[in-house]
Order: sequence, then structure tokens, then C-alpha cells
Amino acid sequence: MANPTTFQLPAQTTYAPLANPVAVVSPQFIAPYPVDLRITKKLMTLAEGSFAVTDVNGTVLFKVKGSVFSLHDRRVLVDAAGKPIISFQQKLFSAHRKWYAYRGESSDSKDLLFTVKKSSILQLRTQLDVILASNTSESSCDFKIKGSWLERSCTISLADGSTIIAQMHKQHNLQSIMLDKDTFGVTVYPNVDFAFIVALVVILFEINEDRSGND
Repeated sequence: MANPTTFQLPAQTTYAPLANPVAVVSPQFIAPYPVDLRITKKLMTLAEGSFAVTDVNGTVLFKVKGSVFSLHDRRVLVDAAGKPIISFQQKLFSAHRKWYAYRGESSDSKDLLFTVKKSSILQLRTQLDVILASNTSESSCDFKIKGSWLERSCTISLADGSTIIAQMHKQHNLQSIMLDKDTFGVTVYPNVDFAFIVALVVILFEINEDRSGND
């Protein structure tokens, strides 16, 4: 009897840690390994806290508070204990859908962390530029977000566009359908601030949900 053929298992996916860690919010949100997150938005709700962010074990890491009736489309990312981590709001009457992100609950310019805007007004695929507060000239961006919103997928990279630091993908499962939820899986690469990535994904969601073109 012939020996059974040995099956070669697929290669394990690895992500090389960045030489220079990305710590936009705080080093406490950086892990030396890939971090898989699940971001869930409860549909058909006007209540605060409609976003929840959990790890692979279902532990709540963050929530996003905000009201659809907020004049400035203001959102606050809080940790599991309710402590404000990042506040972000949209600039009114901005053709590029520009959002400002501040430390804690501040809206003071001295606490600005970064801004996010559409790379161009007319787009077939989502392309956003992320500019850190330290980049005062704004002659070029510090990070890029690219993806297809219809497919609910995107990549977040450094300004060069080729060094990926996080990836988002739509999660389809029976539970999300039954519970009327929109769920996204996000893989944050090693040495990347995952609170920063969560804020970018929420802003991406808000920019694409707002299609009125009036602000």
C-alpha cells in the first residue's frame, strides 16, 4: 500500500512590525502583534453609543458616542470605562468632507491630533487623506485610506500608499443579519495605534453615509 501523500498546510500570514511605530493617540494602544477587531454599528437607531468595538474574544474595547441630530456631526470615542479618547467632528460646508480629530473631549486647536478629508471631490472609489496635526504645511498627507465602500473593504497605509498598516473588511454572518447590525472586521498591523485606526474607520463610515453633498 502506497504511503499517503503528505498535505502541505498553507503558509501562515505574518505582518512585519513597522520600524517606526505609529502612535498617533497613545503608545498604550500599540501591540507588537496583529490586532483583530470587530466594529459593529447598530442599524436603525438614533441612540448614542451605536458603535461598539470588540476584540476576538468579544471584549468591548471602545464605544463611539454621538447623535445623528448633532449640529457638527460630533462623535466621541470612549474606552470600555467610558473615558473619552478621541473626539471628532465634521467641518460644515466642506466639499471634501473634512473631519477634525481631537484628544479626549476637546475641540481646541492645541489638542488637534489629525484631520481626514476626501482626496478629491468626485470619486469612484473611496480615497481619503489623513494629515497629522504636526504636518502644518499640509503639502502632502501622512496616511492614505483606499477602498470600495460598496464592498465594505479598505486599506489604510502610510503616505507612500504601499506600506499597509491596517485592513478593513465586511463581515457577513447570520447573527449580524438577524440583529440588524453592520459589522466590520479590522486587522491592525503590529506597532500601529489601534485607537487611531478605529477612529479612521468610523470617520470613513460617516463620510460615506453622508451623501447629501450639502456640507
